[in-house]
Order: sequence, then structure tokens, then C-alpha cells
Amino acid sequence: MRAVTVPVPGGPRALVVSEVPEPVAGPREVVIDVAAAGVNRADVNQREGHYPSPAGAPSWPGLEVSGTVVAVGDEVTTASLGDHVVALLSGGGYADRVAVDEGLVLPYLKGLDFVESAGLPEAVATVWSNVFMNAQLQPVETLLVHGGSSGVGSIAIQLAKALGSTVYATAGTADKVAFSEALGADRGIDYKNEDFVAVVKELTDGRGVDVVLDLVGGDYLARDVEALAVGGRIMVIASQGGAEATIDVGRLMGKRGRIWGTTLRARPLEERREIMAQVREHVWPLVARGDVRPVLDSVFPLEFAALAHERMESGGHSGKILLAVR
Repeated sequence: MRAVTVPVPGGPRALVVSEVPEPVAGPREVVIDVAAAGVNRADVNQREGHYPSPAGAPSWPGLEVSGTVVAVGDEVTTASLGDHVVALLSGGGYADRVAVDEGLVLPYLKGLDFVESAGLPEAVATVWSNVFMNAQLQPVETLLVHGGSSGVGSIAIQLAKALGSTVYATAGTADKVAFSEALGADRGIDYKNEDFVAVVKELTDGRGVDVVLDLVGGDYLARDVEALAVGGRIMVIASQGGAEATIDVGRLMGKRGRIWGTTLRARPLEERREIMAQVREHVWPLVARGDVRPVLDSVFPLEFAALAHERMESGGHSGKILLAVR
């Protein structure tokens, strides 16, 4: 079968369509004939050689797919041949087929575009596990999302609003601010022309925000602390702005604040199963109702994965970038 591999780490052109062996389902796994795969910032990091697949996962990128079940392991109880599904992966989604544990698979919801639905698993699992399971955002609380127009940011805005919270979102252009507000953000903040700390302090009468979802890291972390309310939580899930940060520990202590850094793909399988079980219970009904939807930026054929990565690295996208496999 075809897979987009990375023989030598590097720029987008390091992605090469190769022939690789087809996966075989383990006892609790299903094999999915892939319709589409989501493109994520983690895939870019992997292509550059900074974020390899965990042990046991395919060595090529791809953290989420939509597709059709074409094989099931002997112990599988929740999926059948021919099921249309979406799945969260540890790697390997940029391919014709992929094997995945049944606990990381969710049913495809009618009413969604089958290709677009590939952009949901990674984003909803990331947002639910960080903002709701870990930070425990409440309906009466306020969330600040950095990168509101990103794939994760677009889901965070919709999900937090659907569950009753106030949401502010930073973005880098007027168009992306408007995009974030169209998704439901109570206020978009143009971080190039506005100080997000000053804006959220004004919006909250000086109190600050309860939860920050930070996809930037770097020098944003110190400013997150300044924007935080007493008892606030900062969830750091990426480091696009740099891997190092300096913060005022005294300010953090005075606010009784918490900083929590997480990744998703490297968590133990049981933890990822629990996250997806909670997504199925709490988020999937909102998706079925139309309160949370995948937001599509662009779709590229599998063999043009390099162009998809160039699109992501340009910073011009709003919403998810996908690879159409079938």
C-alpha cells in the first residue's frame, strides 16, 4: 500500500510516497481503509525529525483518519466490517490503511462530510482532555484560546461555548479574528495589534481568565500568568513560540495558578482509551447536534502531502488541513 514516509528528515519535500506493507489487525485492533487523514502541527515536527512516532506505531505521520473498517481482530467487540469510523492514532494516518486499537475508534456521524470528519479526532481529544478533563473548565468560567483559527483552536472555541463558558481567542490577522468570532468566541484578539493581557483584564474587570489553552509556549507563558485569574490553569500543548520560557514564580504562586504541559500521542493506551470514551459520551452528542463541527481549510491529495505541509507552515490556514486518500 501507499504511505507518505520521511526517509530523511527535513522540509516539506522530505515527504515521499512509498510502498509499505499493509497493516494486520492485532487481537483488539481494527484495520481502516483510509478515506482522509488530518494534517497536524505534530506531523510537521515529526517530518523535521523532532517528534518521532512512539514505539509500536508506524514511522510515518498521521494522527487522525476517517475511513471504513476492513478487518477486525479476534477480540474486537465494538466495530464490524464495513463500519464507517474516525480514529485517533499514534502515527501512520498518511497511508491507504492503518491499524488502530478499537478503543480509539469512534463511529462516523451521519450529516458530516466523510472527508471532513477526519479533522475531528485529534482536535476533540486534545481539547477535551486538556480543557475539560485536566483543567476542568466550568460553564461559569472563562477560557482564553491562543490560535483560535487553528484546527485545535476552532474546536476549543465551539466546545467551550457549547458547554456554556465565555471564550476569548487570539489570532494574527483581522480575518482570523473574525473567523474566531464567527465560531462563537465572545471576543477575538489580534495579537499583533493588541496586548492580549490588557484586553482580557479589561474584559474581566481585572479578574483575568480561568483557563488558558496555549499552543504557543515561549514568551507567551509569562504573559499567560499575567492574564490568569486566581486559581487559574494554563494548559501548554505546543511550543511554536519556543521551547524555553521564563516566568515570575511569585506571580504564579500569588494567583495560586497551575501550569500543565501535556502531549497526547505518547500517553499510555489506557489513558487514550479513556479520553476517547469521554469524547464519545460528552462531545459526540454535540457533534451530532451540530454544536461542534469540523472546520475545513483545504484538502490535498495524499501524493501532495508536501503542499499540505507548506500550507500549514505558511500560517495562512484557518481550520483543518486534510489529505484525501480515497
